[in-house]
Amino acid sequence: MNVNPQAIAAMRAITISREYGSGGGEIAARLARQLGWQLIDHAVIEQTARELGVYETEVAKHDEEYVESTRPGILDRILERFAPTAPMTGGGGVLVRPSSSAGTPAYQETMRQIITAAATTGHVVIVGRGGQVLLADKRDVLHVRVVAPLEERVAYVVRREGLDTEAARRRVQAKDQARTRYMLTQYKCQHEDPHLYDLVINTAVLDLDSAVNQICLALEGKASRLSMPVEQLGPAADLAPYPGKPADFRVPGQPSS
Repeated sequence: MNVNPQAIAAMRAITISREYGSGGGEIAARLARQLGWQLIDHAVIEQTARELGVYETEVAKHDEEYVESTRPGILDRILERFAPTAPMTGGGGVLVRPSSSAGTPAYQETMRQIITAAATTGHVVIVGRGGQVLLADKRDVLHVRVVAPLEERVAYVVRREGLDTEAARRRVQAKDQARTRYMLTQYKCQHEDPHLYDLVINTAVLDLDSAVNQICLALEGKASRLSMPVEQLGPAADLAPYPGKPADFRVPGQPSS
């Protein structure tokens, strides 16, 4: 699908939340390539941590975490990766970088700043890390959830990671539990909540490229409504009242209450 760059120019970011094994990470990578946008995912942080000598086990243990002593350097490397020439912007147009003082919360606060800064810089695809919550109030951000049935996700992990079926099932279930726990702990919400997203895609039947195309269509659609007043948005927009008095559906043969 060819995307009109002018149509989506005003959109700053896409967040991708995904069930493990649904293909969401691969969709995000393909989407970023198709749009020419920067991908912000675990690999970016993990590679940066490796370059600075932080053990991979430390990164994996907290899912993007790192030790406080290396936080400023890792943050700088990540920022250089997704915005080599654009500094982070704070409120009121003041250029700022996150504090590296000992009193600053290490990982989670920095993650929030990175995600916010990435969206402010613009044209990024953000995978996971609560982006759908942190950027929930931004109309120029598209929020996507990618899901698939458990058995399809197990099959994906068997093929991609070379595990046997039972090992793959345990991995999928463990990842599901970890992500649920992460969202509840950090953001007090369930990532399965469909109200967090503009679009939910089930990859049980749709292939990954088709999913990318659907996201691009949704991106253009949301971009086209950025200039509309909030009161003109929603499912009732441009609809006339029902021609008659609406009534609840009644099963034939049952008496009305």
